[in-house]
Amino acid sequence: MAIFNAAFNHAEHFTAEELLDVSRKIDPSVSRATVYRTLPILTESGLVKEIDVGRDNKFYLANKGQKTERAQVICLDCEKIFEIDAPFLEWYGNTVSEKLGLEPETQRLQVHARCLKLKNLQTCENQEERMV
Repeated sequence: MAIFNAAFNHAEHFTAEELLDVSRKIDPSVSRATVYRTLPILTESGLVKEIDVGRDNKFYLANKGQKTERAQVICLDCEKIFEIDAPFLEWYGNTVSEKLGLEPETQRLQVHARCLKLKNLQTCENQEERMV
């Protein structure tokens, strides 16, 4: 239950190791193996969304009942992942798939961007804001 609570009480994206750290604050007996075995169950059930941003590890975000498709904007400087509503995404996926005689199974939209605040001011508050 500690892993579930840690995932759902966190507002930001997290890695498996970050989930382990927070879970252990709730219950020190939580093992790394249990976290790594639980994450696929949470993602397959739709309770947690897995996000692959092309780095060494994957990120996760609790699905708190969002009905609208979401896109990710990933800052290449501070590594923060922003979730934005993308209501057009389902329509677009269906439209292009249908034109090709296909039916979409999954889809995602990711934008990789640079931080303008960091570029202009040499500082960004998001660089320090990771799971505590």
